[in-house]
Amino acid sequence: MTIKQTAGHDALGEFAPEFAHLNDDILFGEVWNREDKLPLKLRSIVTVSALIGKGITDSSLKYHLASAHANGVTREEMAELLTHIAFYAGWPNAWAAFNVAKEVYADDADTKE
Repeated sequence: MTIKQTAGHDALGEFAPEFAHLNDDILFGEVWNREDKLPLKLRSIVTVSALIGKGITDSSLKYHLASAHANGVTREEMAELLTHIAFYAGWPNAWAAFNVAKEVYADDADTKE
């Protein structure tokens, strides 16, 4: 699956075209598409972990949680991942991430008993 990102160009293209290029074309266009080096599922897990470790629980975390979900990280795996991260990245960071993850994985809860 090839990732095509336009958020940088859409949001910052006129104001910061080089940043938009680095975000969309390099980070997402090249780095994220090196699946032969690291599968998307694992890239998503690493990215979510890094964001939570930095205390970033805004829309970028929501985007990457949704990407993790799309890349095959199950609801159960995400719950375990966030529980594990809590001990290394801080309880409040994990708590905030759980609130976002619950939104992203809400439809999966309907498939549970």
